[in-house]
Amino acid sequence: MTRPIIVFDLDGTLVDTAPDLLDSLNHSLAASHIAAVDEAGFKRYVGHGGRVMIERAHAAQQRSLDVDEHDRLLKLFLDHYTDNIPGKSRPYPGVIEAIARFENAGYLLAICTNKYEANSLALIEALGLTRHFAAIAGQDTFAFRKPDPRHLIETIKLAGGDPHRALMVGDSQTDIDTAKAAGIPVVAVDFGYTDRHVREFEPSAVISHFDALTLDLSQRLIAAAG
Repeated sequence: MTRPIIVFDLDGTLVDTAPDLLDSLNHSLAASHIAAVDEAGFKRYVGHGGRVMIERAHAAQQRSLDVDEHDRLLKLFLDHYTDNIPGKSRPYPGVIEAIARFENAGYLLAICTNKYEANSLALIEALGLTRHFAAIAGQDTFAFRKPDPRHLIETIKLAGGDPHRALMVGDSQTDIDTAKAAGIPVVAVDFGYTDRHVREFEPSAVISHFDALTLDLSQRLIAAAG
């Protein structure tokens, strides 16, 4: 029988990357003479990557943004972020223990993120976690990305898993919508990067710490979905 699999989102779920994303966002905004975004308001700017963050920051200050300037600022954002990996980014409390818990129980582990694949691989490698994941799929790994359910399904297949024995863990409406569309149960963490509580998006379960991501919870959700 195929081993069960847990697929994690990356930013705001496995790893707190907010300090580095915020630094890179503000680095790019400075080049456009836009006021810096503060930590308190950061969640308002998180979207589907740097491009959306830049767009939202400009819109919030009623600043226009043409395509060429948008591309220039995105390159500044990505170059700054890439050059500083892993920066201040660290796994959330309980992540390392959860990885060990599920590995010891025979689960496959994978990452499905809308972060670029190269940056995802670099971050996980810099944090010393690469060996734990059977697949790490970014927004450019396939010809589609979350919330397209194929991103999640193909990540599972890439890891050698079965979508019928899978669980998604994420922090956003995008993650929840993706899992639902794929017919896969989803656990939402409530400490990630969303300006609305994840409970509003009706995930299968909500946790506030990775200690609550137990084998029993995973088994129950996968069994119920099957």
